[in-house]
Amino acid sequence: MADLLPEHPEFLWNNPEPKKSYDVVIVGGGGHGLATAYFLAKNHGITNVAVLEKGWLAGGNMARNTTIIRSNYLWDESAGIYEKSLKLWEQLPEDLEYDFLFSQRGVMNLAHTLGDVRESVRRVEANKLNGVDAEWLDPSQVKEACPIINVSDNIRYPVMGATWQPRAGIAKHDHVAWAFARKANEMGVDIIQNCEVTGFIKDGEKVTGVKTTRGTINAGKVALAGAGHSSVLAEMAGFELPIQSHPLQALVSELFEPVHPTVVMSNHIHVYVSQAHKGELVMGAGIDSYNGYGQRGAFHVIEEQMAAAVELFPIFARAHVLRTWGGIVDTTMDASPIISKTPIQNLYVNCGWGTGGFKGTPGAGFTMAHTIAHDEPHELNKPFSLERFETGHLIDEHGAAAVAH
Repeated sequence: MADLLPEHPEFLWNNPEPKKSYDVVIVGGGGHGLATAYFLAKNHGITNVAVLEKGWLAGGNMARNTTIIRSNYLWDESAGIYEKSLKLWEQLPEDLEYDFLFSQRGVMNLAHTLGDVRESVRRVEANKLNGVDAEWLDPSQVKEACPIINVSDNIRYPVMGATWQPRAGIAKHDHVAWAFARKANEMGVDIIQNCEVTGFIKDGEKVTGVKTTRGTINAGKVALAGAGHSSVLAEMAGFELPIQSHPLQALVSELFEPVHPTVVMSNHIHVYVSQAHKGELVMGAGIDSYNGYGQRGAFHVIEEQMAAAVELFPIFARAHVLRTWGGIVDTTMDASPIISKTPIQNLYVNCGWGTGGFKGTPGAGFTMAHTIAHDEPHELNKPFSLERFETGHLIDEHGAAAVAH
């Protein structure tokens, strides 16, 4: 298997019929579900595991995001789990024996107002205290790092500086999923596609299995990793999650020669841009304000993000949009994830990542696997419990996560 080419993903894992029972059933075959299965097997020796995906593997948010990876979040708790995730990203190509095009080209967050500058400098200093690589760039340094950006002072939102994380970057999202799936499959995990969960089997307040479109599957433990549909799954199981689901749109251009050497984000005007390995410009905006489950773009959002992009990058004015799409992001009131036990015994949940899901993939899998294996959270995900919404110990990352990724 290790010698098969990445362009033939259908041969990288088996597609078995579901067994009658498993030690652990993971609901959701995206990056977080696959990473959880991988770390259950690798770190805890738990291999009698099934990953259930209602459609095709990684057909949800995993292949509908803009692939940005960074760890420059403000609060200690966030810096801990995102930096762990970034360190895992740095070793995963070797561990998974798969080149998923991880490129540490740096991520820049622009500041356009004095308020932006104050918040950004604060975040840089907080990052340094937490051991996260971070720098503050003035406009001339921004131009040096990204020559095509417009740093003129006579535009609507002049660039007054930027945060800079050199170790941040991008990876090829579907290849990441294939890499996790292949390695988990090698260790004995069953990956079952076209298997939608329709209900849960419970013994009082204890989960004992799941009902699916491919039959009933008994389970010692069940983990939810359904991203935007997590609240739907939780309601089936008999409890509520404090999340809302919103569409998050993105687009790519036609292919170009390399012109954009890094990743540039602007929270203030809601656009972020990188250039993919093949050459297309990958752009996104903020989440749509309404709740919904749409996986498509909308013209008014595209128009606004294009106007912002062309002002920041005049060279883009003649680029053509190739395709647009949407993902379904599950957002919490504090813009931080939930990786936690639930009120239902032996049922665990990983959700609420909002716009940070892709970058958090390995960290989410690492901590979720620990929580399942030990029935207790890892120190890194202990602050991200459901109970924080009762105690008020929120982790407010709206500033660091205001625009996607």
